[in-house]
Amino acid sequence: MRKENLLIELGTEELPPKALKTLAQAFADNMQAGLESADLAFDNIQWYASPRRLAVKVQAVDEKQLDKEVEKRGPAVSAAFDAEGNPTKAAEGWARSNGISVDQATRLATDKGEWLLHVASVSGQSLESLLEDIVETALKKLPIPKAMRWGNSRIQFIRPVHTLCLLYGDQLLQGSVLGLSSSRTIMGHRFHGQASFELQHADDYLAQLEKHYVVADYTARQEIIKQQLQDAASKEDGVVELEQDLLDEVTALVEWPVVLVANFEDEFLEVPKEALIYTMKGDQKYFPMLDKNGDLKSRFLFVSNIESKDPTQVIQGNEKVIRPRLADARFFFETDKKSSLESRINSLESVLFQKQLGTLADKSRRISKLAEKIAAQIGTNEKQAARAGLLSKTDLMTEMVMEFPDVQGVMGMHYAKNDGEDDVVANALNEQYMPRFAGDQLPESLVSCAVALADKLDTLVGIFGIGQLPKGDKDPFALRRAAIGILRITVELKLPVDLAKLVGDTFTLLEDKISNSDTQEQVIDFILGRFRTWYQEQGVEVDVIQAVLSRRPTSPADFDARINGVKQFKLLPSAQALAAANKRVANILDKNGVSEDFEINTSLLTEEPEKRLASEIQRIQAEVTPLLEKADYEAVLLCLSQFADSIDAFFDNVMVMAEDEAVKNNRLALLLKLRQLFLKVADISLLKYE
Repeated sequence: MRKENLLIELGTEELPPKALKTLAQAFADNMQAGLESADLAFDNIQWYASPRRLAVKVQAVDEKQLDKEVEKRGPAVSAAFDAEGNPTKAAEGWARSNGISVDQATRLATDKGEWLLHVASVSGQSLESLLEDIVETALKKLPIPKAMRWGNSRIQFIRPVHTLCLLYGDQLLQGSVLGLSSSRTIMGHRFHGQASFELQHADDYLAQLEKHYVVADYTARQEIIKQQLQDAASKEDGVVELEQDLLDEVTALVEWPVVLVANFEDEFLEVPKEALIYTMKGDQKYFPMLDKNGDLKSRFLFVSNIESKDPTQVIQGNEKVIRPRLADARFFFETDKKSSLESRINSLESVLFQKQLGTLADKSRRISKLAEKIAAQIGTNEKQAARAGLLSKTDLMTEMVMEFPDVQGVMGMHYAKNDGEDDVVANALNEQYMPRFAGDQLPESLVSCAVALADKLDTLVGIFGIGQLPKGDKDPFALRRAAIGILRITVELKLPVDLAKLVGDTFTLLEDKISNSDTQEQVIDFILGRFRTWYQEQGVEVDVIQAVLSRRPTSPADFDARINGVKQFKLLPSAQALAAANKRVANILDKNGVSEDFEINTSLLTEEPEKRLASEIQRIQAEVTPLLEKADYEAVLLCLSQFADSIDAFFDNVMVMAEDEAVKNNRLALLLKLRQLFLKVADISLLKYE
């Protein structure tokens, strides 16, 4: 069968840059699903995307479906013929629908009876006849939030479409998609070369486009941009910040990338670099350069979509555009410095945090009180934590943050230092939001940790308290992120805090506003529930997580220590047998309703294996007690692994359910003691082995 490479390209108006990569990947995925559903074999599929095109190239796709035989079952033989053996109307109708007579049908014998059967030979359809529907379906499934219409047509797509190319090797396949008939026409660069050209072969797509100043391969185009940026920065003796989101967006804005260097006046460097960087990245899609000390340079990089004969004109144009934005930032900065953060506290009364939970002023006062309590628990300066908490939201009332919301916190830090606040307090205003995203850095000081925890806890307890729990993917207050932030700060920095106390203290501050009576338990369970995803992402097995989660330790650092202990325990040679034994013990205790802790009566221990087990329980309990106090759970479980032989001997030689009630209860008490020792770390009966 003939196999050729298939090219499908849509030429469009400029596509949304932030959505381009997602659209292109979805198009390729949908095309793959469509071809597979149509039973058209191919080797692999590659997507291409630029501002004015979406394309896929399918390697070695079959020209047509394979022929196949299809079994079409008819009525049961008992219903297909009457008493005289003549075909019934049901049989004749079925035969006609299959283009045969009843006597041409074969029989299918099954355990449930015999049936008429027709084995039909179905010729495979051609790729050309199937492709139009496959492409249409793939496009309809694209994640397009809002489609648009153009001209007089009622056809809708994310942007107007001008060309459609369906090439199978050198053959133009006929088809119509989004109101366009397939042609060989491919649009070139908007400003360079020819406006369009005719493509003769699918394999020439990338090379021909490059001749017309279009790098259609998104990944290759991004690599070109990265290399040009790094080379240009190196020549300037600087370092370029290659933020992936910005790099993705710029890659989606250009078809023929050319990196140029521009500059702005040094006087703007008096403004905190974060505000200038935000302006350059967010508004203009420029790449700031830092010197080797991490300070902002007055030179920046930008990516042009044209290869100008006079790049000076392009550079000057971009310098002219950025200057007013930097001037705005400088004006806001100088204006804001005239009023202290402390003087802005009252203005927080005018901004609502949440209708039932009060204003930002209310939230700031709660954060201050809670941060002070947390500071006492983790052994840091309580006054500094309280001060930072009180000022934590004041920078939201500055001109700079109102104009550039992403610099909240960091501008609070700069303004606090300008006001003469302690550096620890000032830094806490920035670090209160850490970690801002997955993998972000954590607060550096304990005071900052206290404020960051207080802010996140206040939001969690408050929102849960008014019954607005996150549902599905809806989480408007970013409660999941807040919970993960609490876990990362407490676990990675090994802070000696307990969620039950933290949540309880927060609840007390919010109690007059809370209507949900289950708030505290729900918040603790919600935070602990984040552990499952967090550890799974680190490769920890679900049964290990569940073994610890079942004990519900509310100290995050302690939870982490238990996870690490159980992970190591599971690798021990005796672990599988001990897990099975614990499961057996748990079942026996549950079946007999044993939950209270009874003392073991040594005079009732008559069998040698039960005496040995009782002795080992006493000895090992003495060994693990100091280890438990140090939360050295790995060592605790290593000690408990010594039980392996004595437990086996006990179950092999001792009848737990003895006829003598006192003896039976004594043996159950022995098993309960054993079980409780393991449960001090985790429920290892939940560990699973293949």
